[in-house]
Amino acid sequence: MECAYAWVHAAAHALGNEDQAPARLVRRRFDRVLATMRRDAANAGSLQGTIGHFCKVARSWRPGLFHCYSIADMPRTNNDLEHLFGSYRHHERRASGRKVACPATVLRGSARLIAATATRLHPPTARELGRVNRKDWAELRRQLEQRRHARVLRTSFRRNPQRYLAELEQWACQSGLPP
Repeated sequence: MECAYAWVHAAAHALGNEDQAPARLVRRRFDRVLATMRRDAANAGSLQGTIGHFCKVARSWRPGLFHCYSIADMPRTNNDLEHLFGSYRHHERRASGRKVACPATVLRGSARLIAATATRLHPPTARELGRVNRKDWAELRRQLEQRRHARVLRTSFRRNPQRYLAELEQWACQSGLPP
């Protein structure tokens, strides 16, 4: 138990990166800990299977595990990400007074969430806002409008299903072929 605890603590210390080492050095340190764990797993006694599972999971997560050390201000854990997105949810609830996600978050969440997160990490300057690609902006607006329109159509069906189905049938019966 003591041996396994020391290894897991060493792995956490390597990933903690208190000295702000570059990603390749953090990767090397973590790989050394995993190699030691694999080599000496028999010393863990009844926890040998658990150590093997830890190494297997670490290997499967390895490709995406070290990006946060290469990109400044990238959250390192799910807890950091949950805090980041949770703060958006908290502010949305305070502004709307709702206890559940407001419909605007469902419709425009892809734009709102990214904007709120990016603004929190680095408030844009007027110059940066002026350099926005208008074609990309127009495409995003078009996609958001499509979602809103689909939602409107669903509500019109709920309000008057017979009229909605009659309009749909009329539209389907209109043929582009000559008689």
